[in-house]
Amino acid sequence: MSTLRFQMVGEAIRRKALDVKAPANHVSEYYGINVFSGDKMRKYLSSKVCEALEETMRDGKPLSREIADSVAAGMKQWAMDMGATHYTHWFQPLTGGTAEKHDAFVEYDGRGGMIEEFSGKLLIQQEPDASSFPSGGIRNTFEARGYSAWDATSPAFVVDTTLCIPTIFISYTGESLDYKVPLLKALEAVNKAAVEVCRLFDPKVNKVHSYLGWEQEYFLVDEGLWAARPDLMLTGRTLMGHESAKNQQLEDHYFGTIPTRVMAFMKDLEYECYKLGIPVKTRHNEVAPNQFEVAPIFEETNLANDHNLLLMSVMRKVARRHSFRVLLHEKPFKGINGSGKHNNWSLGTDTGINLLAPGKTAGENLQFIAFVVNVMMAVHKHNGLLKAAISSATNAHRLGANEAPPAIISIFLGNQLSEILDRIEQTDCEKAIEVGSKTGYKMNGINHIPELFIDNTDRNRTSPFAFTGNRFEFRAVGSSANCAGAMIVLNTAVADQLTEFRRSVDKLMAGGATKEQAVFAVIKEYIRESRPIHFDGNGYSDEWKAEAASRGLDSETSVPLIFDRLLDDETVWMFSRTGVLDAVELHARAEVYWETYTKKIQIEARVLGDLAINHIVPVAARYQSMLLDKAAKIGSLDLPAVSKALAANDMEVIDKISNHILVIQESVRRMTEARKEANRIESEREKAIAYHDTVLPHFDTIRYHIDKLELMVDNEMWALPKYRELLFIR
Repeated sequence: MSTLRFQMVGEAIRRKALDVKAPANHVSEYYGINVFSGDKMRKYLSSKVCEALEETMRDGKPLSREIADSVAAGMKQWAMDMGATHYTHWFQPLTGGTAEKHDAFVEYDGRGGMIEEFSGKLLIQQEPDASSFPSGGIRNTFEARGYSAWDATSPAFVVDTTLCIPTIFISYTGESLDYKVPLLKALEAVNKAAVEVCRLFDPKVNKVHSYLGWEQEYFLVDEGLWAARPDLMLTGRTLMGHESAKNQQLEDHYFGTIPTRVMAFMKDLEYECYKLGIPVKTRHNEVAPNQFEVAPIFEETNLANDHNLLLMSVMRKVARRHSFRVLLHEKPFKGINGSGKHNNWSLGTDTGINLLAPGKTAGENLQFIAFVVNVMMAVHKHNGLLKAAISSATNAHRLGANEAPPAIISIFLGNQLSEILDRIEQTDCEKAIEVGSKTGYKMNGINHIPELFIDNTDRNRTSPFAFTGNRFEFRAVGSSANCAGAMIVLNTAVADQLTEFRRSVDKLMAGGATKEQAVFAVIKEYIRESRPIHFDGNGYSDEWKAEAASRGLDSETSVPLIFDRLLDDETVWMFSRTGVLDAVELHARAEVYWETYTKKIQIEARVLGDLAINHIVPVAARYQSMLLDKAAKIGSLDLPAVSKALAANDMEVIDKISNHILVIQESVRRMTEARKEANRIESEREKAIAYHDTVLPHFDTIRYHIDKLELMVDNEMWALPKYRELLFIR
């Protein structure tokens, strides 16, 4: 019955699929129409107000209340012309997602009627309930006041009929309760520190921007099948399910032809993204069946992060139009690749220089090497903290599974850059930093193929932090994560390291060294010190795990223990020195992360126990009863030996089913008891550790025996859609 039902659902969905097309006009003609960007500002604001707002967005200058009122009036009029009836402060609480509270553009007019109103005060500040979001103890239930405040550097936008205003979120006592506040502080810290280093090479540099290009991987499943899987609905992943006979082993899905229904979804998604100013550029099939990727043009990190969060929200809405559900869980299906969100990160000056790209002169190359080596030092010093920034209950299933970077942070540089750093370490000659440009490669015997240009570095998919020619790719970030978590730590660590570098260079120059001598001396020292973090080999190998431990790299795999790095003395000092987070805020975040980990495992344990006892065991027992009845009937008759052999085989299957059911029931009982015991622990850290050590281990045992039953029980009786039905869009 189940297979027929799922086939009927699939057929209905296929018939409903539409080949949605963007309007006939060019993307450039409707790009950003739902964003209060430069052209709208100039239309709805006076030149004076527009200039003041642009200075705030560009240079971070504060807005006066008078200017804010004028901006609010113009923004409201634009939003209403776009059909908006409400506004909301759109912020990023420590849930990892976004939050919004909608208010209408209405106030009493004093004569019994209503007028549309939106003041600068309402634009700049709102008061959401701070007690109902994760705060790590900063806010108690009876301490509800918190504030959201406008981030003018990220433009407002309209979704449906609501004007969305990107904001920060802080407590009544001033601590940050979100991701945006520390991200903005980290970006300012790296700007200040990088400018000071840049001025060793170019005094005209006044601003350094951090850039981010994320690559969002995701799965699509038919909505009808998703609704028939309680584990997918409630946890985002399948807690049971035997792998399909065919999955990704033929490697035929990666970069393959995009299925028709998926292409319709992608076109629709791109259209909605372009209207919101999200510069999506790339779309393709990923490695696993039903897995895909979307990636944008690089943007300034704060805006890129806002756009990624907005994209994830838009994806969910658009998917439902096409009878899909989007899965952003890092490992929704066992046995096939999970999903990441590679964070491509770079630094660039207001003079147009990419600080992580080789230059054309010796001076530019010296600057390039200086920044690369400082990034290496930052990652070396804080490799455990960077791992904490990307760790979660969900990402733990993906990391190190021969499909994603291991749970050990290392840096890949490639042959050419590695050789350059080796030469610098061994010589004082300035020629040591000559960086070759792309080399040409001609295909022998195929004359009509043009010359190819080979990059100065290969790519290493097993590296969690890889140099890719003009940027670093932080590959360990999970697909459901807020990019800000990784970007806060990375930019802060680099800012702190650059500050130390400038201080060391200045000290040597004060002692009589030339600038070049001082820079070279410090770089050489850093290359030697950061050598343990440099690894260009296979990050999947067991040999690397052993070697990484011998190098002193953080090799912890327990997520609750990884979060301890947030509270290390060096972490607290670094965030304090840079002004990004104080000790109270760091402790609060650690508490939130431990609590979130516990809740994720707790929910999964409850769902798994419910499905095992109330779905799987009854179906298996019913099928077992059918076999028993069949065997009893055969045994009561004087039949040939072949029939008796069949009955004997049935008895063997009956015995196996009994064993699987017994193990499932006992394992669920033990898991439930472990959960109850862990729930009695008051410390969030110790509770998370208990869930990791005593509850989570039962998952694999229960799943193993359920998956064995899936292969035995009559397909028509099995209660849940199987992988072969979930993983192939028709």
